[in-house]
Amino acid sequence: MAQDLVIGIDVGGQTTKCGIVDARGTVVEQTVIRTDIYETVEPFVAELAEALNRIIASAKAEGRIRGIGVGAPNGNYYTGCIESAPNLKWAHNRVEFAKLLSEQMNGIPVSLTNDANAAAVGEMTYGAARGMKNFIMITLGTGVGSGIVINGEVVYGHDGFAGELGHTCAVRHNGRQCGCGKHGCLEAYCSAIGVARTAREWLEMSDEPSELRSLDRITSKDVYDAAKDGDKMALKIFAFTGRILGEKLADFIEFSAPEAIVLFGGLARSKEFLTEPILEAMNANVLPLWRNKVKLIYSSLKESDAAILGASALAWEL
Repeated sequence: MAQDLVIGIDVGGQTTKCGIVDARGTVVEQTVIRTDIYETVEPFVAELAEALNRIIASAKAEGRIRGIGVGAPNGNYYTGCIESAPNLKWAHNRVEFAKLLSEQMNGIPVSLTNDANAAAVGEMTYGAARGMKNFIMITLGTGVGSGIVINGEVVYGHDGFAGELGHTCAVRHNGRQCGCGKHGCLEAYCSAIGVARTAREWLEMSDEPSELRSLDRITSKDVYDAAKDGDKMALKIFAFTGRILGEKLADFIEFSAPEAIVLFGGLARSKEFLTEPILEAMNANVLPLWRNKVKLIYSSLKESDAAILGASALAWEL
């Protein structure tokens, strides 16, 4: 039987999404497992392999899988390793992820890249960036990732790690400590975790009324729900988050002169509260050369599909 299918895997800080993809880019079967409950990589890979075998059986795809593509935080396209990923408890050091997964999957070849790079490839091939050759993908999830596309090619750099825009400095003085160990990173403010952290800090620092005060454990979704209810503090939190992100996007524009910035991920669903402050700060801080010229667009793909499809594209090359 022809090997006419591939698998795409999106490893996130909390969950890992997997899909079987055909040559037309249709996700024919998919599943989700937890990422954050594992302390070491071996049991995670074993559980992942079990989940993959289940969807392969469900899709009657035994013998038809050509390869597996993986998008993961700090995934190195050149080596197949995940290295020092702040949001993966089992990958604080270097793990040979592609090799381990291939062994668990009876030798099916595995290719790996950074999760945001995978999302960029998916968006360029199937989504809002289709036809674009110069754009920057920003993933707003547990962390802040980025995929930089120049002249139709993902930028990997000499060591495979180019494009860690989430760990550029957004707040230079007395900035928050980021999971990477640095202070003031964009990720510490503009990720889902960063938004929740802003809410907790602001509630402690003021007596301003807010429906968030009734919650024991605040998440970014709680802030979003409060903003939808017109909660003034929640609205100010999104304005603050959007301003910081917009200021950094201005820097990124001056680096690669993209046609567009594409926002993707869970936090991007808050676009009605983020778009205006992002654009205002972005255009106020960019050189006049690019002012009001670079588009801000949101992923047009279904939740998780951009990363799954982008990761799966790696597998067709195996």
